Amino acid sequence: MENKNDIVVALDIGTTKIVAMAGRRDALGKIEILGTGKVESVGVLRGVVSNIEKTVQAISAAIADAEKRAKIRIGLVNVGIAGQHIKSLQHRGIYTRNNGQDEITQKDIDNLISDMYKLALPPGDKIIHAIPQEYIVDNEQGIIDPIGMSGVRLEANFHIITGQMTAIKNLQRCVEKSNLRMSSLTLEPIASAAAVLTAEEMEAGIALVDIGGGTTDIAIFHEGIIRHTAVIPFGGNIITKDIKEGCRVMANQPEKLKIKFGAAFANELKDSRTITIPGLKGRPHKEISERNLVHIIQARMEEILDQVYFEIRRSGYERKLSGGIVLTGGGSLLRFLPELVEFHTGMSARVGLPTEHLANGYEKELASPVYATAIGLLLKGMEDIEEQRNRAQFDVKDTKEDEQIIEEKVKSKGFLTGFIEKAREWFEAEPDTDLK
Repeated sequence: MENKNDIVVALDIGTTKIVAMAGRRDALGKIEILGTGKVESVGVLRGVVSNIEKTVQAISAAIADAEKRAKIRIGLVNVGIAGQHIKSLQHRGIYTRNNGQDEITQKDIDNLISDMYKLALPPGDKIIHAIPQEYIVDNEQGIIDPIGMSGVRLEANFHIITGQMTAIKNLQRCVEKSNLRMSSLTLEPIASAAAVLTAEEMEAGIALVDIGGGTTDIAIFHEGIIRHTAVIPFGGNIITKDIKEGCRVMANQPEKLKIKFGAAFANELKDSRTITIPGLKGRPHKEISERNLVHIIQARMEEILDQVYFEIRRSGYERKLSGGIVLTGGGSLLRFLPELVEFHTGMSARVGLPTEHLANGYEKELASPVYATAIGLLLKGMEDIEEQRNRAQFDVKDTKEDEQIIEEKVKSKGFLTGFIEKAREWFEAEPDTDLK
């Protein structure tokens, strides 16, 4: 029988679309998508909620669609967050343990991480993630997993991701007004990375570039650990705007031109077709050269890639990314974009599809980088459930061990008390004075 507690729901609130996706793990550990709802986003600007009522309407419509397809009621959602307000910083945390002889446990690591959330930040900022990169136990550096070791001083280098409190509150308010509860809040490039990157790529060193409608999100990994995150306030929408101004076409035509004829690298075009666009009522058709259209797209895409490469250099991992760049998000669907990235940055590039974790029989539509964030949020939600179960088992085990120790102490105390009482009785007994 299906356990409804195992069903996880992702909510990707983007600039161009809002996706609600319900899924669960199958017997082989793959993700089975039960239902997806996708609607146009009209209340979000560059990843940040700009109109609460419109966003609530769009969330409600996406959730209703997902509920209908999955045949379930949705109450708890795992939400993604992005936007220009996202910042990251490095910090070292220190936790002093009471007994250096005892083994380091998960509780010690949890205490160290929870201390990071008390870090003093600029007014209006809030910590979204505090991700340990490597641990130091009594000055022994480069430890990936300190559990089971002994030591008094437990330290860790943290990658801390912060966001603007007002933006987080507005996002939370939209979720609550849609009669939902937020189970977790995850930075969108981290979710996308979980969906499209392999463990080998993250170990070798790789830069994930998630090109959305309003923002381009970057996450850099090396030795399996996230090293740098950044959000660039440009995405596919600004390319659409450039097409509208450069080709002087009506508002509903640039996006269609971009999707149907758009490409990112003019050098890859074999020949240049002439595109005919219907004119206004009573006016003649307009003709546009395909090569001119691609030049407009390429100019803006190169500007975005300049900022991506700046962030890669700023991270300090420019020469350590053996895996190169993985492109995902709706913007990565542009023809010849990997070729432009390789030409412009000198790094290898591929488009990341979120299909590796999906169970067989998934809808073909889901094999698109557009759904990378939503599928990544599902993965994160499932990992949280598994982690909670593991911790619950450890807590039960610890409780039983504590009870056993207490019981043994009580028993030994009881034996000692009995012995003392007997001794007291023997010493306090009146001497026998009857002489026979």
